[in-house]
Amino acid sequence: MKNTWIIIKRELKVRLRSVSFWAMAILGPIILMLLVFLLFHFGENQKPKWKVLIVDPAMIMDNRIMLNKSDGFHFDFYNQYLELDDFIKGKRFQSYDGFLELNEKTLSNKTAFFFYREKPTLKVEASLHYLLEKRLEEVYVQELTKIPIEKYREIKRPINLAFRNVYDPKNQNVATNSWVGWTFGALILFFITVFGMAILRSITLEKSNRIVEVLLATIRPRQLMLGKIVGIGLTALIQLVLWISLIAIGMYFFRESFFPTVSDQALAGNLAGTTGVKEVFGYTNWLEYNQFVELIYNQINFGIMLPFAILFLILGYLFYGTFFAGLGAMLGTESDGQQYIFVMFALLLLSLLAGYLGIVYPENSLVKGLSFVPFTSPVLCMVRLSQGYAANEIYQLYVSIGILILSIILGLKIAERLYQKGILRFGRRLHFRDFF
Repeated sequence: MKNTWIIIKRELKVRLRSVSFWAMAILGPIILMLLVFLLFHFGENQKPKWKVLIVDPAMIMDNRIMLNKSDGFHFDFYNQYLELDDFIKGKRFQSYDGFLELNEKTLSNKTAFFFYREKPTLKVEASLHYLLEKRLEEVYVQELTKIPIEKYREIKRPINLAFRNVYDPKNQNVATNSWVGWTFGALILFFITVFGMAILRSITLEKSNRIVEVLLATIRPRQLMLGKIVGIGLTALIQLVLWISLIAIGMYFFRESFFPTVSDQALAGNLAGTTGVKEVFGYTNWLEYNQFVELIYNQINFGIMLPFAILFLILGYLFYGTFFAGLGAMLGTESDGQQYIFVMFALLLLSLLAGYLGIVYPENSLVKGLSFVPFTSPVLCMVRLSQGYAANEIYQLYVSIGILILSIILGLKIAERLYQKGILRFGRRLHFRDFF
């Protein structure tokens, strides 16, 4: 045990003194928070209102396109023909972002054109198409039927069909929460991959420069392997704590200086439920924005998610770490590692895919079965935890943890055998039969 602790301290000192460790520990969360900030910064500074000129010489629209005013569009009508060059060069048209051209044949061929100065987003295109189509439908009704326009609007009011799980009638376990669990799982796999590769590189480096021969003269292979796995694992845990701390500080800063402006607008009633274009254009960005803020600050139960994320990081790292250690010990040449590392990466990608299936098919029996498989349980259990285990299924979480712990014990025994057999192998290519 004393020798194992010496190896652990050595691995810790080497990595804590490494510039790359601190660069990843500090720059990683900063870059992540910067991406979040840029995402919302550019989302907030999109064009708030499109000024559109409707060129309608045939007076098809009757100088009206919608009932209510919109915070997404400002419309003006021009009941004369307008050439494209006149719109481009004319001083009176410079303030318009684009013009919607209608003609006498629009009602028969159902074709109109929108000329823009700056390409609109898909949401703007969909909104403009929606408004034009709804208004032309009213024109058809007025010209071809005797139905009062008010009655038509009542008939055409869209039906809101909401889908609900019988076990979740209030729709509390929404897919957004599932993506939170998947994100936690992906972060776990990221740390497992980075520090698992650190185990592999450390072992292969010591084999290539023959330092391992000197080390094995004083300690047993099992002590050396455990010292490396635990020592590198502690650096992973330290780095995770630094990431969590810096991200928490960043999110607090966002909450105090950036997000309140949005929350205040929501509380002020700017997001009041209204019909028409507000649902289609103007308020959708704010609603999505506030749903994210609501999710981060109110819906995620960090008191449960973070402890289990740390637990599954430790268990997942120990499980995969045994494979990285055994593989590193068995490699005879550097070229051997490429094909076998690919297998490890494939297993990690399988875990991400299993987590995605847990989001799309949460009640699928295969998904529930994969949550007990140690290769995929770290991600799937985080997804199911974010969705919420039913009262009669909570035992499945602890069964998954128990299976993962037993798998770690078995993996350590296998890795120990591989380590003893392969740590002093040099210059001989590795074959599958060597593992057996």
